[in-house]
Amino acid sequence: MPRVQNQLHFPSINTNETKHPSSTTLPAKFKMLALYTRHTTRNTHFPTLSHTLTTTSPPPPDSSNVIATLAPNTSPKTIPQTLLAHPVQWTPDLVNKTLKLLWNHGPKALQFFSALHRHPTYTHPTSSFDHAVDIVARMRDYKTLWTLVAQMRARRLGPTRKTFAIITERFVAAGKPDRAVKIFLSMHQHGCQPDLNSFNTLLDVLCKSKRAEMAYRLFKISRGRFRADTVSYNIIANGYCLIKRTPKALEIMKEMVERGLEPSLTTYNIMLKGFFRAGQIKEAWEFFLEMKRRECEIDVVTYTTVVHGFGVAGEVKKARKVFDEMVGAGVLPSVATYTALIQVLCKKDSVENAELVFEEMVRKGYAPNSTTYTVLIRGFCHAEKMDRAIEYLERMEDDECEPNVQMYNVVIRYYCDAGEIEKGLEMFDKMGSGHCLPNLDTYNILVNAMFVRKKSDDLLVAGKLLLEMVERGFLPRKFIFNRVLNGLLLTGNQDFAKEILRLQSKCGRLPRQFRL
Repeated sequence: MPRVQNQLHFPSINTNETKHPSSTTLPAKFKMLALYTRHTTRNTHFPTLSHTLTTTSPPPPDSSNVIATLAPNTSPKTIPQTLLAHPVQWTPDLVNKTLKLLWNHGPKALQFFSALHRHPTYTHPTSSFDHAVDIVARMRDYKTLWTLVAQMRARRLGPTRKTFAIITERFVAAGKPDRAVKIFLSMHQHGCQPDLNSFNTLLDVLCKSKRAEMAYRLFKISRGRFRADTVSYNIIANGYCLIKRTPKALEIMKEMVERGLEPSLTTYNIMLKGFFRAGQIKEAWEFFLEMKRRECEIDVVTYTTVVHGFGVAGEVKKARKVFDEMVGAGVLPSVATYTALIQVLCKKDSVENAELVFEEMVRKGYAPNSTTYTVLIRGFCHAEKMDRAIEYLERMEDDECEPNVQMYNVVIRYYCDAGEIEKGLEMFDKMGSGHCLPNLDTYNILVNAMFVRKKSDDLLVAGKLLLEMVERGFLPRKFIFNRVLNGLLLTGNQDFAKEILRLQSKCGRLPRQFRL
């Protein structure tokens, strides 16, 4: 094996040549975006952290403050200096928490990982390497990915089956399922032997990306290598249900029984949900009644599926009736059940009734999760009651339920759709200064919103957002690049357009190579 260097160098993305307009040239309402013009330089090699990073004298700084500082206030190239200025006793849990926080800022997360790579007392565990692998794979920097895998093997930290599950999932998400299968089949070359669980994981990834046929072919040709279990068949059946091929899913169930495997309650729940998803409401109800006749041990997941299925089909009264029947049958609703009912009421009835169910849920001692809040807030947004949506967003924070990126994206999208772009930008600003960094969808929502008013100032903001997307390791579509470019040209911002064109032509769509 070739010698692997101990020090990782993650040069940050090169946008240094891009000299876009200063925030002082923008109207006051757009000055908040000045803090979104952080640039980094390529091929920056960081010094190894010295012993000063180790906490040697009390009291140590609050680690949460250091993490909060890393998220909005530093550029990737200054992370080593930031860590030196804020010595912390790093632990695997704390490092993993920081990597998760920085996940939507890939370059910064990788520089943080690199800066701790030769810490005198801290050593990255397998879990931190897995986070780094996930980030570089999401950025499609495959060269760095395999270098990290080699580092793991050199340090005898892996790669593990979980590492390969992450890699194959990212390749499938990037539209490379054949490559994902080849990687799975080559796991043994990296010192990791696949087992039935890792095989089922690959099948699940393929099925959830709506490639059930491909998964089933792999399933059949691998019978001699892996002895399929009930979980394997459930995954394939669910894959066909996801593409609304319930007859094929029933065939898979039949094959399972013929091979001596007993369908589980999960199997029946998968089929039940498949019928509802395919719009086969009558078949779904008959299947549910058959489960009762056969005295299947119907659980909260079964009832939640029926409640949600009837609700989405517009049969709200029947959904509520099943919900009440569930309680009468001695099956306690879960947070997911209440969330499903709230969602269907928002979509098919009224947000006011959904709110009543939400308050009933709270009175009964249930703690709403981020998904519960998201569906209710989306309901208020859809009803054009943005003030109420913001009230629940604040209530969510008071309940110590952290808003997630999906939640912010919902609010930002509806503000922009309502023409209140400045409020959308304020929400975006709030994300950047807190514990929830914007993702690719956030940028796409805002960039597209900048074209609604056809103002020159808005197009400058779109350009700044595009640059930040690149800076944070996201892959803008060619359509987005070209739309911003054309918009800047049409509104007289030729200089800025030339810089973006130079970035696009120099790097394809995105400069994302990190050298180790």
